[in-house]
Amino acid sequence: VAHMCLFGVLSVVSDAAFQSFLPQLVPRELLVRANARLEQSNSVAQTTGPALAGWLTQVLTAPAALLLDAVSYFVSGAVVASVPYTAARTPLQSTTGGVGRRIREGLEWVYRHPRLGPLAWTSHLWFFFYSVFGAVFTVYALRERDLGSLGLGVVLACAGVGAVLGTFATTRIGDALGAGRTMILARGLYPAAFAIIAAAGFAPIGDWTGFAAIGLGQFLVGLGLGIEGPQEMGYWQAVTPDRLMGRMNATRRSVNRGMIVVGAPLGGLVGEAIGNRPTITIAAAGMALVVLLMAGSNIRHARIEDQLSEEEATA
Repeated sequence: VAHMCLFGVLSVVSDAAFQSFLPQLVPRELLVRANARLEQSNSVAQTTGPALAGWLTQVLTAPAALLLDAVSYFVSGAVVASVPYTAARTPLQSTTGGVGRRIREGLEWVYRHPRLGPLAWTSHLWFFFYSVFGAVFTVYALRERDLGSLGLGVVLACAGVGAVLGTFATTRIGDALGAGRTMILARGLYPAAFAIIAAAGFAPIGDWTGFAAIGLGQFLVGLGLGIEGPQEMGYWQAVTPDRLMGRMNATRRSVNRGMIVVGAPLGGLVGEAIGNRPTITIAAAGMALVVLLMAGSNIRHARIEDQLSEEEATA
């Protein structure tokens, strides 16, 4: 347990630093493209990683595969350390005030900004309902739909395919609609995807239509992630000053992880109480609520070109 807690803490620190590092490498107008390339590589890794892990476990045994995985993190760190970059022109941290003041400045920037605030709150809700869905999906697919390990692998691979296609399309869609409307469009795919997956329960077990529905639902989930991810991350990075970048990333990611901690156990409890398919339907309704809240907020006007001063944003 202690090892997993340490891993979780370091993951948050690493992700916050990683996402604060990218704006120092590329111009603001290229942030969406840069994030799309990172999402593409991540989608490919997540699609091929489980299959490779299974093969390595069979060939090398599980402890040896875990050791090889640990070595891969050292290699990753060495590669990141070798990346040349130009230091930010402004300090990345406040030069005055204590830790409490710095935390307060980060919270104010995230939650009082006219567009980042609504984006943060709706993202927290998104993580909550997605974790509710994730807590019951595997049980639903294996026990209620009897997909088997191979079938589960295939439908999860559909999500990977959708994510790759989404990252290829996100730049053009964003250029046409703007970052805000693109994020709303992408998030509109999740309630549809969850509803399709829940509807697969009406097909007889073993029928190809149920399997196809779950695969289509996972494809739409991946497509939404691929379209939305680069736009959302690019927007956060584009409008946040360098000195607040680390605190912005740490704040939103910490709360998002907190939503997973709450949503996943709650999803499991609800699934046991009323069934997995109704729980997925509830998650679909929650995702629809997220879309409606986004559409009714200032997020719809967000564009990568936005850049308010700190005084304007927190006024």
